[in-house]
Amino acid sequence: MSPARLAGALCAFLIVAACGGGPAPEAQQVLVFGRGADSVGLDPALENDGESFKVCDNLYETLVTYETESTQVLPQLARRWEVSGDGLRWTFHLRTDVRFHDGTPFTAQAVLFSLGRQFFPDHPWYRPAAGNYKYWKDMGMDDIVAHMSAPDDSTFVMELAAANAPFLSTLGMNFCGIVSPAAVERHGADYFKNPVGTGPFRFVEWRKDERIVLERFDGYWGEAPRIDRLVFKYIQDASVRFLELRAGDVHGVDNLNPEFIESIRSDPEIQLLTQPGMNVGYLAMNLDKEPFADLRVRRAVNHAVNKQSLVDNFYAGLAVPAKNPIPPVMWSYNDDVAAYEYDPGRARELLAEAGLADGFSTELWVPLATRPYMPQPEKIAQALQADLGRVGIEVELVTTEWATYLDKVFDGQHDMCLLGWTGDNGDPDNFLYVLLDKTAAVKPAQNVAFYRSDELHEVLVEARHSVDPAERTRLYRQAQEIVHRDAPWVPLVHATQTAAFRRDVRGFALHPTGSKWFQPVYFAPR
Repeated sequence: MSPARLAGALCAFLIVAACGGGPAPEAQQVLVFGRGADSVGLDPALENDGESFKVCDNLYETLVTYETESTQVLPQLARRWEVSGDGLRWTFHLRTDVRFHDGTPFTAQAVLFSLGRQFFPDHPWYRPAAGNYKYWKDMGMDDIVAHMSAPDDSTFVMELAAANAPFLSTLGMNFCGIVSPAAVERHGADYFKNPVGTGPFRFVEWRKDERIVLERFDGYWGEAPRIDRLVFKYIQDASVRFLELRAGDVHGVDNLNPEFIESIRSDPEIQLLTQPGMNVGYLAMNLDKEPFADLRVRRAVNHAVNKQSLVDNFYAGLAVPAKNPIPPVMWSYNDDVAAYEYDPGRARELLAEAGLADGFSTELWVPLATRPYMPQPEKIAQALQADLGRVGIEVELVTTEWATYLDKVFDGQHDMCLLGWTGDNGDPDNFLYVLLDKTAAVKPAQNVAFYRSDELHEVLVEARHSVDPAERTRLYRQAQEIVHRDAPWVPLVHATQTAAFRRDVRGFALHPTGSKWFQPVYFAPR
């Protein structure tokens, strides 16, 4: 066994022992996945960040899911479904051979409990406080859903207020994960750190800012996982993550620092995975803060940013400059939109027209966590600081850890901030409505530009209600034109999705949504 393989095996043994499993059997397989930030929580209804969902992907299941290489909808906890001719009544026929990790049965009542706690004000676990069930609200589900019921143990019915084109795809998203009602009742406010689902792995422990440990659920209804334990290890520094991967101390990492791509490609013990990203990284300007209410200032900021330089210097070419909020791989992408050219002279002219010929001072908030769309956030922020400085905008960088960062920018405390999005369901609605509609500008806001356009809202609502793909495409192309004209963001890049694994790890596949499913993963003999 090579030194790297020996180190990896020793790491797996130590993790199993440290988690209370006692001496590891020889055949026990433990996969350690290194990541740049810890989860915020593990209640799928409460979370809306990728690091939380990365773990939830393996704990929970939804009524429907997606194909392994696309966002085509497939049955999961629902065996099949029917929809009325008017598109308003959806009847789901559920699997009857499923149990939760705590041994309680999966039934239609559990689905009603899980989704109903986000919808019914009289539900015993409805939590109306700001920030609770944020994704349900950001997706506009309170306006979409009129009622839901469980007529018997294996039938679940949802009635809609109006036909909604992305509705079925939306049900495959993490916030629709089905939780154990008994576990929620048992743990109450602490459920988010004691999760119980029906997925292929069950929760073991969470050591905050260190690791989350899952183990194979032997009572799983589907194909059993081929690894015994799955460890999500928090390693903030990208260099350390790479070194631990190369040494075999972790078996896989994602959100790769482009500086290490060539080293990974040339290492015979490591395999590189890439896929065009269904994402966008952006700089949002807070329209509730001066001087960003002035369109000329927002356009000036757009002209001041050299996006191609960002791609060349911080993405190793594994990205393309962005001009729209949705990525080019998504249907309805409007390539006719003319990008704001990098033009510092024009930026200075626009600032002068806005009465800011001498420039102004502002803050740019920056997350410390690496993201799929932003693998080097601090370096990217420094480059933006320099670009803006050249046109007279003096920028102070404000950095903080991931969970706190999200809380503060959702609360609108920033002047400008760096953020991004990976599509959840393959529909443009999941970008445009969730990130830029006026309904998403209510704190805690997903629309962190606090951009409120009645014109855009009317177009997006019409697109939601249409079932004609050609009409929806026309409307989303129009929406991109409106957003480009109003310039609440600087769309920066659409990044290639990356991950790397030790050569003996097989079965993992990148997914367009960024989901990390470890059920098919196994170690191949060497």
